[in-house]
Amino acid sequence: MDLPCVQWQDHVAQKWIALESESKQNFTSLHEIDEVFRFAFNLITEDDLDLVQSISAAFSVHKDSEKAAKCRASGNCSFKSKNYTAAALHYSQGICFAPQSSEEVSLCYANRSAALYHLQHFQECLSDIDKALKNGYPSHLSHKLEDRRTLCLNYVHEHKKDETCPEKAASAWRSSSNLSPKAAVVSSVEKGRHLVAVERITAGEVTLTDRPYSCVLIPTLEDGEAFGNECRRCHCCLSETLSPVPCDGCSYSRYCSAGCQQEAWEEHHRWECPISADLTVLGVMLQLAFRVTLKAGFKRVQAAREPITDESICLNSDSCPDLLSPPSSHQSEPYLCVFHLLPHLTQHSPSLRFLNAVSVATLYVRLSKIGPPPVSWRPIINASVASSQSPDTPREEGCANWEPELELMGSAILKHMLQLRCNAQAVITLQDKGASDAVVQSSREVRIATAIFPTLSLLNHSCCPNTSLVFSTGSKVGHYGSDVFTDSAEDVCDDEHGARGVRVTVRATKEIPPGQEVLHCYGPHSRRMVTKERQRLLREQYFFLCQCEACTLQKDEAVGRRQLDSEGSRRESGLVCCKCKSSLNMCCGSRNPEYVCSLSSCGVRMSFSDVSRRLQDVRVSLETALQLLEREQTGKALKLLKKTQCQSKEILAENHPLQGELADATARAYATMGDWSNAARELERSAVAVSFQYGEDSIELGQQLFKLTQLHFNGGARGPALSVIPKVRRLLSLHCGPRCPELQELRAMEECLRG
Repeated sequence: MDLPCVQWQDHVAQKWIALESESKQNFTSLHEIDEVFRFAFNLITEDDLDLVQSISAAFSVHKDSEKAAKCRASGNCSFKSKNYTAAALHYSQGICFAPQSSEEVSLCYANRSAALYHLQHFQECLSDIDKALKNGYPSHLSHKLEDRRTLCLNYVHEHKKDETCPEKAASAWRSSSNLSPKAAVVSSVEKGRHLVAVERITAGEVTLTDRPYSCVLIPTLEDGEAFGNECRRCHCCLSETLSPVPCDGCSYSRYCSAGCQQEAWEEHHRWECPISADLTVLGVMLQLAFRVTLKAGFKRVQAAREPITDESICLNSDSCPDLLSPPSSHQSEPYLCVFHLLPHLTQHSPSLRFLNAVSVATLYVRLSKIGPPPVSWRPIINASVASSQSPDTPREEGCANWEPELELMGSAILKHMLQLRCNAQAVITLQDKGASDAVVQSSREVRIATAIFPTLSLLNHSCCPNTSLVFSTGSKVGHYGSDVFTDSAEDVCDDEHGARGVRVTVRATKEIPPGQEVLHCYGPHSRRMVTKERQRLLREQYFFLCQCEACTLQKDEAVGRRQLDSEGSRRESGLVCCKCKSSLNMCCGSRNPEYVCSLSSCGVRMSFSDVSRRLQDVRVSLETALQLLEREQTGKALKLLKKTQCQSKEILAENHPLQGELADATARAYATMGDWSNAARELERSAVAVSFQYGEDSIELGQQLFKLTQLHFNGGARGPALSVIPKVRRLLSLHCGPRCPELQELRAMEECLRG
């Protein structure tokens, strides 16, 4: 999804193969992005453009009355079964597909107003009633809408609240970064620009909040799901919404408010809308690079390309005057920070570099054929052309307005696309699974967007980081690896006052003394992956050999396997001998790797394939049980889980991650049945595995213990609940801040138990 679709990748690969050897050598020897873009631009043919349009036909985003009617019919079915949330989402789909001012769009708005009324979203209901009537809702049915309007107004008057204006909120969310006065951006030859503590930063303290310069929503629709995040979230600020405002031109993009719709239109969607399907073909990274370039505009890009002529003052440099300043002020001009991120042009493989360059050049040619350049890039159009056109000139006209100087746009897009491989940030949130009225709620991590953060991008990697990331979209919280995302009273930004949109908070997870670098994990974590594998992944994607504390000391004690590292030392595997229950060690000396019992007198040996097969059997059974739980077949699920637990004990130690997952699922089954005592017992077993895998100070352990507290509370186990609460409070405060919802719930439970 980040890269172009497979068909386009194959096509470009064939173009690369067809190049003469001399041309390949010339391309590989290019060290300037302008030259790389120009080389690819000269290769683009009509066949390339035709192929993109042919592939994009499968991703059509045209308005379609028939599809709108089908969505409305699906919404009616959900409405009859009283699933009003699903009904609202179906009607929203219909609104997005329906042509403007059509009867179909009026019917969808009217039906959605009914679903929103039952969900008690009264302001949104009133808005939909107005839109239905405005778009020609049948007059003989309008009395239903007027009756619903009266009911809504009565309720609103009785329960009037101070609510932030959506338009104001939508326009307030884009702000620059805020860095703690205890940290500073510095620069060195070895590390480039990075963050260091200039005063002691305590564990749990916020060091940085940042907003993305640009982001792109990621479709997350999976098999068996009716709605992905593209249906549930604003395509501008990523906030969740059940009543999105559709794009007037395409059926895909939708927004939480007219404010976000207008902001997106002016910044990028005016130019994306006619080629939305093409951008799907060319991939998320290209679309994000395109948005960054559109937002920056010609003047900013041109200024950023100029040599640095004066020394700028780094953020909070007064606190650390002897540190080298970076080349720009991140707060005054976030784009400069983005522009100066390294593109690693020569470190990308020639084939990947060629794929990126041809994709960008194809987009550039495609844009030049459908209309004049974006307004932010019009200053370079010659005066005679500019004076003859208004900003509203139809896109079909003015194709000749793309002057040769606009190669600067293509080069900028290519530069940002290359940068994103190392600097793009996945935005992850928690998404509820199962029915909303289920006795026990479960959730999973979902990647909802890819973004580029100006200051967050300066943080270097560590496999054992001293920070956790906190993402917020104004509505949900989520995880990124070992990190949890939520709001905090200590955060510098003011989302609690109505500002919406994506925000990341960097919070210290341990004390950071003055002079020590502020670090976060790019993905490969020492508690999840062995040193060799981490370093391989980091080399392949980020082009550096990690020399962090974990890699230097090779601290891989919690990987979950017992393997030989480069020095021959052994580590716990979480696997046990089926005969004596001693731990199994992997022996790599022979041609065929195998596991050997650590007890020399036992002598049991198991082939690597046999162990893998047994582990796979456990995983399959666990997945089947989880599916049964989702289908509310709790009895069958519990029976299968018990059987699988018995089988797993023959090979898995209690601290193995799979044992933790089995125990967690079993606890969920017991809790669904109201058996709180057995549920708590199973969750305690799960917490042992989680603690071993992620550490005693991890957010993962905090979440498990929070669930354990809930189970003790529901079961009336006052003593056990009160004994767990202090540790839960410490872990959640450390990673999430004092105002996270879980801590508020924990406080209420404690007051009840003590009262």
